[in-house]
Amino acid sequence: MDQQPVNISPNLIKHYVDYLRLELSFSDNSVEAYCHDIHLFLQYLESQNLSMEIGEIQQDTIETFFGYLIDLNIGATSQARILSGLKSFWRYLIQERITDTDPTVLVSSPTLGRHLPEVLSYEEIQKMIDSIDLSQPNGHRNKAIIEVLYGCGLRVSELTNLQISDIYKEDGFLRIFGKGSKERLVPIGDSSLKILFQYIDGARLHINVKPKFTDTVFLNSRGTSLTRQMVFLIVKDLAERNGITKTISPHTFRHSFATHLLEGGANLLAVQQMLGHSSVSTTEIYTHISDELLRDTLTSYHPRFKK
Repeated sequence: MDQQPVNISPNLIKHYVDYLRLELSFSDNSVEAYCHDIHLFLQYLESQNLSMEIGEIQQDTIETFFGYLIDLNIGATSQARILSGLKSFWRYLIQERITDTDPTVLVSSPTLGRHLPEVLSYEEIQKMIDSIDLSQPNGHRNKAIIEVLYGCGLRVSELTNLQISDIYKEDGFLRIFGKGSKERLVPIGDSSLKILFQYIDGARLHINVKPKFTDTVFLNSRGTSLTRQMVFLIVKDLAERNGITKTISPHTFRHSFATHLLEGGANLLAVQQMLGHSSVSTTEIYTHISDELLRDTLTSYHPRFKK
């Protein structure tokens, strides 16, 4: 009987697609490309009659795959994009505890420019917050969601998993469990904290909360935890109603949080700690956004830069 390549279920791919869209704010084209990278790798394993579990894939298998791509005359730029797709997939697998090893981590790639995510201005964020109708049943909840996403720089999964018992009101901190269940304390400002408790001590009290979710902060009308998709739809609706044409998601507020801090002169290591990045190099992308803003400012206003 022929050997079968690594079995990656359609359900796993679906969850990964949701992660790319909601957590990483990738466009439909980027999501399609990343999924193509996975299928290309699986096709290679099948062509070589290689059969193994995900956790058994080693660095040499990845490197041999890229040798295969060279034989197909796939250029360095495309190889770098494919490797980026595989790295993203393994980061997701580790985050979801599907495997604890990453065979791509030491595989080198041609140096290419990094993707700079969309960032909202403070005025755009304030406009979205101000447009929320607090007379509606979910008004105070949705306002608190935007305040916490932007005010604390949380991932959407960290927001939906936030517990009331993890809010240290007197100290002004949230206890957050990030990727890999790593714990960190994130400061929350007085104004954001006030809006958060206007929801917790107000509209939330009128919800028939299911027993498993009595400590969960953000609830839907059925008394259970909000999904990532629901938060995405809340953000998308607010952007559309305020004429914001940027491609945004809940993660955009995390990007904006970091960028605005660094533009204001915040310490890079402090921002890294608040975001829960394991490496400062991940946080440094926001310094590139700030550099780009400086160049745009010069190009627009300095006579020597004007064309």
